[in-house]
Amino acid sequence: MASKEKLLNFFGERFKWPMPNLFNDSITPSKHLYDRSLLFAVLALISFGFVMVMSASMPEAQTLTGNPFHFVWRHGAYLVGCVLIAGVVLQIEMRHWQRFSPLLLLVVGLMLFAVLLVGTTVNGATRWLSIGPIRIQVAEIAKFAFAIYMAGYLVRRHQEIRENAKGFYKPIAVFAVYAVLILAQPDLGTVVVLFVGTVGLLFLAGARLFDFFALILAGILAFVALVLFEPYRMRRVTSFLDPWQDPFGSGYQLTQSLMAYGRGDWFGQGLGNSIQKLEYLPEAHTDFIFAVIGEELGFIGIIAVLAVLLFVALRAIKLGNMCLVLDRAFEGYLAYGIGIWICFQTVVNVGASIGMLPTKGLTLPFISYGGSSLWVMTAAVMLLIRIDYERRLSVTQAVDGRAGK
Repeated sequence: MASKEKLLNFFGERFKWPMPNLFNDSITPSKHLYDRSLLFAVLALISFGFVMVMSASMPEAQTLTGNPFHFVWRHGAYLVGCVLIAGVVLQIEMRHWQRFSPLLLLVVGLMLFAVLLVGTTVNGATRWLSIGPIRIQVAEIAKFAFAIYMAGYLVRRHQEIRENAKGFYKPIAVFAVYAVLILAQPDLGTVVVLFVGTVGLLFLAGARLFDFFALILAGILAFVALVLFEPYRMRRVTSFLDPWQDPFGSGYQLTQSLMAYGRGDWFGQGLGNSIQKLEYLPEAHTDFIFAVIGEELGFIGIIAVLAVLLFVALRAIKLGNMCLVLDRAFEGYLAYGIGIWICFQTVVNVGASIGMLPTKGLTLPFISYGGSSLWVMTAAVMLLIRIDYERRLSVTQAVDGRAGK
């Protein structure tokens, strides 16, 4: 009991938030054994994403295929896949995810290796495995698998992480293997997301500050080296610093994105009225869909979308807190990891489109076109729904047990 209290106090100090009480409204049983607000928020984002993909993709689809609804039909098929994935993930108990987390990590690692051997190359990057008509970006699955692995590892080695450098650096070695395989594709953006998630979870698990800051420094130095020794990455950084220096060359994509935001003003040009999507802005329906949102819906639309994404991320963090209160450490760490992942990927995508960060090729969660990203994000948020379901069920059973006595 004493160790449990120390753990709760530690997390309270790290977050500076009041830890929920067992008898607060936030975790007392209710007739709804799932988080309706989280589910509705995600459904709203996915539905909004479908509308924006339809709006942003038609001009490019018309040019490439002669069918303006080409990407729309494909995105609709991806949404059917989301329903199937949600149905499967919601049926799997969390103990199974914890038990098979090392095996999942190994399988995804083999898939990453297979990409380098038999992967499909698009625009100079080899990131996809083709299985019949389905093309899977394995790096997206790697984020999902690594979050589950880290949650399981932190439960198994919690004390070792806090007291021993060996326990701290073991998951870093696993991350390094994944990073090498992903960088070979190449895909620096996914590596950065994995690194931030790993660092965040180790910090929340109570890692020693010396090890934590040493890892941060090593990560920054590695990132700088990767940028300096790859000419195309260096061009991205220099064009990000001053895109107007070469507006028709290395800075073209960012300048077109900034012009889209400028046209949006407060209330936007209206849904479907973007000019930049008319093949001026590359990747308008994928990596830079947020710029189209800004142009068509304005500053108000941008704030609304970011507010819902922030709600989902904070809901995941809050769920992690509540699970730790109930001694459900695996679920708590996994909820933390998913929350960090959604929040950071959103920051990178939006930051790149507004010129605050270099372009990294990361999608906007739940909104951008792309089956792999949409499927993996759906699986991640369904894990949150399942975690919350099991948490509420355990509280309900505990209260019923006390009432029976």
